[in-house]
Amino acid sequence: MADVFAKNTAVSAADAAKLTPRAEFRVFGKDIINGVIEHMWNCKAVLFKARVMPAETYILSKKTNEANVKVRDGLLDIKTKVGETEEGYEIFQPRGKFQFPVKKEELATILENLQVEIALDKDEYTFDEFCDMARAHGDLALVTVEKKRFGFSVNGVICEYAYVWMNGALVETACCESEDYASMKGAVEALGLAEMPNTNYLKAAKKVVGF
Repeated sequence: MADVFAKNTAVSAADAAKLTPRAEFRVFGKDIINGVIEHMWNCKAVLFKARVMPAETYILSKKTNEANVKVRDGLLDIKTKVGETEEGYEIFQPRGKFQFPVKKEELATILENLQVEIALDKDEYTFDEFCDMARAHGDLALVTVEKKRFGFSVNGVICEYAYVWMNGALVETACCESEDYASMKGAVEALGLAEMPNTNYLKAAKKVVGF
């Protein structure tokens, strides 16, 4: 079985566009994980691995919840929402991972997806320069996200539960995601999550910073 939790590698925007986008259903809250673990016993979950992730920086925009922009392991990663399934599961298409310093043209595209305008007068930008620009813009905010993730699958659907710290505030999360959209509903229901609101990382992080 392929390692669906393999470390991210940089891909060009053109290559990213060829990837089949996954749909995702995710929930956040308190005391979620114990319930998920209890349901895992009854739905024959297959365990993958536990991982402590390197700290990530999410770039939030007041203008949109449809551009997931974050930095991890020195890579500027962007995904954009391209639709929803009939059940309302969100579908995000990878748009590329870019190594710092990031070229002006690539950064301009990312800012366009965040729906903000910033004058770019250099040919490339370092991570610190990008963060300084984001902090200075009234419609952008940075959130430091740290995760302890526990991956498993339910009937072939990729799932996880995780402890997440957003700017130091602890919250629990669980999710199901797959390119096989039709199979996701069964996994969501099997884990007892179907009645909870579908909330992506962007929306959860915005609550932390008051966006």
